[in-house]
Amino acid sequence: MLLVTGGTSFVGRAVLRQLSAAGHPVRALLQPARRSPGLPLGVPVDAALTSLADRRGVRAALVGVSTVIHVGAALNPGSGEDTRRDDVEGTRNLAETAVEAGVRHLIYLSHLGADRTSAYPLQRAKAEAEEHVRNCGLRHTILRTATVYGPEDHFTTSMTKLLAISPIFLPLPGGGETRLQPLWVEDLATCITWMLDDLEGLRDLYEIGGPEYLSLAEILRLIMGVTGMPRILLTARPPYLKALAWMARGLMRYPPVTMGWVDYLAVNRTTNLDTLPRLLGLQPALMQGKLEYLRGRNWGWELLASQFRARDGGYD
Repeated sequence: MLLVTGGTSFVGRAVLRQLSAAGHPVRALLQPARRSPGLPLGVPVDAALTSLADRRGVRAALVGVSTVIHVGAALNPGSGEDTRRDDVEGTRNLAETAVEAGVRHLIYLSHLGADRTSAYPLQRAKAEAEEHVRNCGLRHTILRTATVYGPEDHFTTSMTKLLAISPIFLPLPGGGETRLQPLWVEDLATCITWMLDDLEGLRDLYEIGGPEYLSLAEILRLIMGVTGMPRILLTARPPYLKALAWMARGLMRYPPVTMGWVDYLAVNRTTNLDTLPRLLGLQPALMQGKLEYLRGRNWGWELLASQFRARDGGYD
């Protein structure tokens, strides 16, 4: 039996679909909520309702589990300080309880650039969570991922909503020269699924990303081409963008870009291009051919509607 945390996040849903298609028995750890969890339709999974802060509940969810796939919280670089803190403490509780329950392997999703000395809160939080995984005594694999994108993500959909409310110009940090390595969510899910075939042969850390380096400006031009929303891209200094993000947070419940995203896009987020082909024989998809989910939608209306949508239940 496999236990997947974060099964209602856009990454978690892709992982659940592919694990089920591969014939793995799966249990999803779900945070209790007032509304139905957004699990993928037609995918048979067990459900364990508990918070990662509840060690007794986590222990019950781990009964009969051999491997844990911890998608967890704070995969969204724009997540707030409370979410990041919950991610660190939840990871520690999960790892320590997994040892007590006799789990054999833990796969943890982290971010490129995770470092306790980083200037950016998300990278510090991910590094601290990684330390809990390493120090618990459980066999583990940490996957530091590049920016993951796909339907209902926090990256391309947020950028598209931002384009929708930008009349002519769109300011970018450093003119959009930051280099990213976007990874298609289904390729990440395939990577995790294939890794299960040889857990004993895995190292404790891999850094993975997509098949190409793209600047933020190049990514936005791809999005503009798909959505038909051309904008003029301008250079802006991060302090000014953070001020705009702070004002947006005061006006909107869920702004398309947060101060966390400004931090995330301040430096390059790349790694070796050949890790997935070399490790698994998996050739990840180019971004240009995977953005059709952005086409034909009223993103301005979706941004407005999202301000009234509840967001609870799960570890998004």
